[in-house]
Amino acid sequence: MTQNNNLRLILLKAIPFILFIFVFILFGFSTKNWFTVRNFENIMYQSSYIGILAIGMTFVLLTGGVDLSVGANMFLSGSIAGLLIAGGVPIWASLCICLVVGTAVGIVNAFFIVKLNVLPFVVTLATMIAGRGLTLVITKSQAVDFPNKLVSGLGSGRFLGIPYPILFFIIIIVICTLILKYTPWGRQIYAVGHNSEAAKRAGIKSQQILAFVYIFNGFLAALAAVVSLSQIGNINAGFGLGTEFDAISASVLGGTSMAGGVGTVFPGAFIGTLLVQMVQAGLVYLQVDLYVQPLVSAMVILIAVFLDSIRTRFIRRLEQRNIRTEEAG
Repeated sequence: MTQNNNLRLILLKAIPFILFIFVFILFGFSTKNWFTVRNFENIMYQSSYIGILAIGMTFVLLTGGVDLSVGANMFLSGSIAGLLIAGGVPIWASLCICLVVGTAVGIVNAFFIVKLNVLPFVVTLATMIAGRGLTLVITKSQAVDFPNKLVSGLGSGRFLGIPYPILFFIIIIVICTLILKYTPWGRQIYAVGHNSEAAKRAGIKSQQILAFVYIFNGFLAALAAVVSLSQIGNINAGFGLGTEFDAISASVLGGTSMAGGVGTVFPGAFIGTLLVQMVQAGLVYLQVDLYVQPLVSAMVILIAVFLDSIRTRFIRRLEQRNIRTEEAG
């Protein structure tokens, strides 16, 4: 019985990878030139900034929270960087300020959530609306252009044959995987998400953990803005709009539980990000109507949440059975 339960647990935890393989093969037989290195590189390139967002969102979801402000954070921090560059500030300094602004948004979220004990959904919804409104005021609802050397250098440049956006994505994957797997902070993040009260009784400073994940997520949102801007070269009123939902769906499709305590950066968020981008790229390959594509994306999010609820429920049941079986033995 225990072996059967272990097999079921393995299969349930492997659902994201199984789904990824299924979608990859499905589009491969439906479109031309899908099974090519060039196509996979394009998917990685286009998904790099969403992947960075998904990694930050994974940290937040692991604690049982959520951050709806990442898209507005991208819009605000990126726009300020663009305006500074237009005002004569060096590109490198403007991009550093962009990261500082994004981190500041994370600090604001952390303050209201940790110090004032306001629900994360309410706080981040408010900062999403406020951040986007503030940016529209600052930019006067006009597009902000970035210099060509940013696009040609950071967006199109390569290091050892790897495009810089993909390289940034890989570096963040490695760093965040190490944090979650091999540091006390990582173990404490899982503990807080799994059972906050038990974590407090164990001496874990839950408030510091919560503050860290929201501040870190704010920083990664700004970094995602830099990566995205290096690819497209400008910001308009729709920049970052809806990216928070792409990040959530990528994280959840990768196996992160919205109830907290379950999830990984690699392969979890990485697989989920590629899956989301594959669906979008596949729809373009199949020449699906542009007005239909958002409906498909919405279905992906719905499926992600549905699979998460079922998978989490069964995993916890099987784990409890295994514990009882081991105790009885």
